[in-house]
Amino acid sequence: MPASKPKLLIVDDDEEIRTQMRWSLGTDYEIFQAGNREGAIQQFKENTPPVVLLDLGLPPRPNLVDEGMNTLAEIVQIAPKTKVIIISGQGERENALEAIGRGAYDFMSKPVDTDELQLVLKRCYYVADLERDYVSMQRKLNEDAFEGMLGTSEPMQKVFNLVRKVATSDAPVMILGESGTGKEMVANAIHNRSSKADGPFVAINCSAIPESLLESELFGHEKGSFTGADSTRVGKIEQADGGTLFLDEIGEVPLNVQVKLLRFLQESYIERVGGREQIPVKARIVAATNADLKKGMADGTFREDFYFRLSVVELNLPPLRDRGEDIDFIATSFLKRFAAEAGNGGLGFSSAALKAIRAYPWSGNVRELQNRVRRAAIMAEGNKVSPEDLQLPSDRKLPSGTTLKEAREALEKEMIEAALKKHKNKVTAAAAELGISRPTFYELLDRLGIKR
Repeated sequence: MPASKPKLLIVDDDEEIRTQMRWSLGTDYEIFQAGNREGAIQQFKENTPPVVLLDLGLPPRPNLVDEGMNTLAEIVQIAPKTKVIIISGQGERENALEAIGRGAYDFMSKPVDTDELQLVLKRCYYVADLERDYVSMQRKLNEDAFEGMLGTSEPMQKVFNLVRKVATSDAPVMILGESGTGKEMVANAIHNRSSKADGPFVAINCSAIPESLLESELFGHEKGSFTGADSTRVGKIEQADGGTLFLDEIGEVPLNVQVKLLRFLQESYIERVGGREQIPVKARIVAATNADLKKGMADGTFREDFYFRLSVVELNLPPLRDRGEDIDFIATSFLKRFAAEAGNGGLGFSSAALKAIRAYPWSGNVRELQNRVRRAAIMAEGNKVSPEDLQLPSDRKLPSGTTLKEAREALEKEMIEAALKKHKNKVTAAAAELGISRPTFYELLDRLGIKR
């Protein structure tokens, strides 16, 4: 019997029925047989078939269903994903339904129609294969992931190697990269591999807090230091004592707060707003931005001494469009996860969808890819995701001689202009539809020469 055939266990106390099934199914499956519970469990343990045909009426009491139910329970306990198909007499239909409630996959009534059985078995093995592939994918993702980040491309391997190196010191790190490239994940990875891993990881998005409140948010304040300060509050820097403070969008920090942060970096102590006590804090600083800080230094919005104090080590994250085949791997991992959450574990990308994913410029990077795949997992009809499900164009025809950069810019410009037109020039709505942040949207407007 060829080893490549799928394994099938038939459990029935009627030898004639087992023989008929063996002859009708033996061409497509490697058949194993048993006539009672003990034999069934032994065969199952020895051969681990993904699918079992089980008669509920087994000896020593074939007129009752106890032995069949016990056999089902043992098989499901040994391997919960096994597809057990109950072969039921007409009088046992209610018992068969009870068996499904206990973990059986399906049931069929005697006498069994061979053609119908073949169809049911094909469906069972198809589902079993999908589940096996999903488990294999999850195992591969766990093996290939670096602190939760996926990437086998050369640019990302360089990032991972640099993270390993800088994590061993307490030097400040500046992470540079476009919006959505995973700057906070990298900061977390540095923290997790550092000597401060047992301490807190405290993150603050400096652009999300009004300028008037940012100083208090970072340094804390004393009771009565300003209107509304009815109690003493510990700031983010103090909260990070013994751990890592992640300052995202550092380019948005106003100059007066930059001065106080610089003093903290130099002296390792802070003073709360309205306070005079010098509070020692031992926290590692990791900062990140998608802004051009050198331009900020040139126009006076970012202090040069602060920049060099923060950028002892600089780490550049590549945009998704420069990561080669990583995009296929990441998109597939997202789809597996979101499809499973949506109850559609068999969902995959069509060839047109993969082609569209590779051609798209991904201005919002991994975050945009994640959002589009999540939507597609919900919206897709059938078992294949189309470019339309991802809201991506397909089969674009570009003039001969067009470079990859020119093609990406043309597509970006077309989609941004379409989104602006659709939402009557409302930037927030247009950016949300494209799955990118407002700062990234404005950067694209400037880079592509689109009038605001």
